[in-house]
Amino acid sequence: MRREVFEEAGITVGHVEYVASQPWPFPSSLMLGFMARATSTDIDVDGDEIHEARWFSRDELTAAFEAGEVMPPYGISIAARLIEMWYGKPLPTRSSF
Repeated sequence: MRREVFEEAGITVGHVEYVASQPWPFPSSLMLGFMARATSTDIDVDGDEIHEARWFSRDELTAAFEAGEVMPPYGISIAARLIEMWYGKPLPTRSSF
């Protein structure tokens, strides 16, 4: 996981904790969800698997949702659960935009 984050986003990661998994839409695949603590703030996306990445505070993410600049992941996804764990409250639904 640390290697993937560094290769795709240029972010170094320290502590990593497994959270959950869910089926992935490729044959016999599984998506794994982790919470991790970044040890750097520089971002350098690979341009292949990741095209854009940035850091948000909770207030900045709220403002980005409200402005329509960022769309929350679908509620049934592991991505939504991971972001909600950090965000501290339910994410707005896509239907509210």
